[in-house]
Amino acid sequence: MADYTVEFAGTGETITVADTQTLLRACLDAGIAQEYSCRVGMCLACSAEILEGEVVQPAAHALTEAEGERYALTCMARPQSDLVLDRGSYPPSIDGDTEADAVADD
Repeated sequence: MADYTVEFAGTGETITVADTQTLLRACLDAGIAQEYSCRVGMCLACSAEILEGEVVQPAAHALTEAEGERYALTCMARPQSDLVLDRGSYPPSIDGDTEADAVADD
């Protein structure tokens, strides 16, 4: 088991997170007000942009493959290195702008 430092850009908040713990659980345990809703990787409410570092998040089904490299769903993501995250940034898919939506609107 390894522990990593997670810094939240622009907030001055830093926590230590074990590689076996989700980022969301560590935030809640530390009293950090991280947004969340479903806790199962589907709603994107807990998204954070990965500015530095790497996470593993195999059950983050709401993210596209490209988004999964740039964004963490904190309810699913576990650190694989020290991290710098921006909790104020969300992946483009949170807007729901998909081809299927465009067809449905016609």
